[in-house]
Amino acid sequence: MDLEIPRPVDVEASPEAATQPQVTALGEGEIVDYITNTPVKDTPKEKVRQRIARALFHEHGISPGDMERDFPITVSTDGARARKKKADIAIFAHDTAHIEENLRRVVVCKPEPKRGKNVVKLREPEQAEKDLQDLKDLLGAENRPECVDGMWTDGVDFFFLRKIANKFGATYEHRSDWDVAPESVGSRTVASHQRLRRAEPEMLKTTFRRCHNYIHGNEGMPKDAAFWQFLYLLFAKMYDERKSRGTGRARFRTDMTEPFTEEGRKEIRKRIESLFEEVKAEYAKINVFRPTDEITLSDRALAFIVGELAPYDLSGTDVDAKGIAYQELVGANLRGDRGQYFTPRGAVQLMVEILNPKEDETVLDPTCGTGGFLQATLNHLHHTWQKKEGTYDFPDTPEQQERFRDKLRAYADTHLFGADFDPFLVRATTMNIMTLADTTGNVFHMDSLAFPRGHLSGVEPAKAKIPFGEVVDVLLTNPPFGADIPISDESVLGSFRDGVAKYWGRDKVTGELVESTTSKPASMAPEQLFIQRAIEWVKPGGRIGIVLPNGILSNPGPTDEAIRRYILEQCWILGSVELPVETFIVDANVNILTTLLFLKKKTAQEVRNHRMGTEKPYPVFMAVAEKVGFDRRGNELYKRYPNGNVVMEVTVERERIRINGKEEVRELKRSREVPDNDLPIIAERYREFRAKYPMPGIDPRAAKADSGGCE
Repeated sequence: MDLEIPRPVDVEASPEAATQPQVTALGEGEIVDYITNTPVKDTPKEKVRQRIARALFHEHGISPGDMERDFPITVSTDGARARKKKADIAIFAHDTAHIEENLRRVVVCKPEPKRGKNVVKLREPEQAEKDLQDLKDLLGAENRPECVDGMWTDGVDFFFLRKIANKFGATYEHRSDWDVAPESVGSRTVASHQRLRRAEPEMLKTTFRRCHNYIHGNEGMPKDAAFWQFLYLLFAKMYDERKSRGTGRARFRTDMTEPFTEEGRKEIRKRIESLFEEVKAEYAKINVFRPTDEITLSDRALAFIVGELAPYDLSGTDVDAKGIAYQELVGANLRGDRGQYFTPRGAVQLMVEILNPKEDETVLDPTCGTGGFLQATLNHLHHTWQKKEGTYDFPDTPEQQERFRDKLRAYADTHLFGADFDPFLVRATTMNIMTLADTTGNVFHMDSLAFPRGHLSGVEPAKAKIPFGEVVDVLLTNPPFGADIPISDESVLGSFRDGVAKYWGRDKVTGELVESTTSKPASMAPEQLFIQRAIEWVKPGGRIGIVLPNGILSNPGPTDEAIRRYILEQCWILGSVELPVETFIVDANVNILTTLLFLKKKTAQEVRNHRMGTEKPYPVFMAVAEKVGFDRRGNELYKRYPNGNVVMEVTVERERIRINGKEEVRELKRSREVPDNDLPIIAERYREFRAKYPMPGIDPRAAKADSGGCE
């Protein structure tokens, strides 16, 4: 039985935030500063500073009111006359005057370097000594004894220094991270002397990318090998969080200085290798790992990765944040050559929003790729539960984290299914679900077009768990498509001969479609076959969301027209959304126009009604998206006023902050640019449409007794 929890009490924004102006428009070349909430010039360095300022609030619990940008600090070098040098971000003791005596931490930000597209080599601390001198100057020596922590970053390299002051001056220790501020919230699971922290989405993406780049660039591994080494460690991290929860000291950890000594790195390796052996044994039965899988990284690289991942409480981090970081990394490394165009995030979210899967409904993606639709389903359910409890947009409480994690795990175990022909993508999706729901879920290695036949390992378990027309309530898929990957195997085509795999022509006199009784197509495009397969798989009343090339829905040829007639006969059309070409150019480098088609499977009686001509007309939702938030080059697009200024909106960000030992929800109002993206608007319009026009056909729950399918 779920426990009811009170809605977190709104804590008034800090006084400095309350008095800050809310930006309503931005001029060309400006962005909103996260610290002051005022416009500043957009520069490469500023982009890095803004990312860090946001992370300081969301990850370290440091209020923007305790930060100041470009703060002048008195420095002296070798007894020289004192001078002023500016800290890009200065951090002061909580709720104190912004003067040097109250300075606690300093940050130096530099523009992100251009380092080529193939190999990004990250620097070791000793290679950055010249750059770190600025940070040492700002930290000072004998003066400012309480200002001890410093960070230097260019958005690619991150270096942390801890000042150790003594009567002879000061020394500077390299650290793997900062200690968490006293006012920030800690996890109950303690790694070393650091508190674990929830990840901010952009910083988690940066962390994942840095880990992969270190293995790829510093170890010389190919991108795919680097990717799997990173996933082994990510899986070990998640496993360790689960096993150590509530028991004390975790094994996936580093002490602050361990990564910088040979002895410390060897200690890290001992812990991680024994942990990974347990991970392999735990998941041996479902073939997530092979017995030969091993961590082949050097001690230095292993220490780096563990140091990057260890501070995060991935179990307590929002599902969406983990999904964003994982999908970006996996998509860049496992793009297939069989028409596998991984679906852009915005399109995935729209499809899930429109089909709105419930927590008692079974969801399947038969061409799951890296698991984008499955991830979005879990995130959708998480948000649904938050909204039901009135805590949406609030960080989950520790009690909610544990309860929602249990619910996501139970849902993934019983209601979430995926399948793919590519064994690497099956493993990647399985690991994705583990990262999000603390379980491996149900991802089958099989050819979904050959199902229920086939020789691959996932066929038999899939036959038992997701037979055609009996279990699946919602099917979401972006099938591989293209004439250059035709399906010509008769052992596959044979099961579609009574549906879409017929030969169609036109009567020479009437122009009407006619079916050939003597000829049949020797091959068909996979997307054509997947339409029938999707309809077969869902039960009567089940809902389908499928990405299709526009040709199927608009080409005048007899084959495509016959497929459209087949869809109208077998399904109610819930809606269609045409996407602009930019959608797939950026994420898949594919110049193609696509449509999101939404269907509801008819019962056998409803199919007969259609054939007899007794089906009543019904309204269909249709929309055309002109903008998806970015252009063909991937540059973000924002709404603008007629004078060219960017339109702004006020948002509220909330974080749990520990102040004087008491946990509070800190509310922070900030202005941000309004993305020029039609997809969220289309989702809202669809909800309005459905409120006015109920979904056609019978309620699927009433259709359980009707076992009719595709005829």
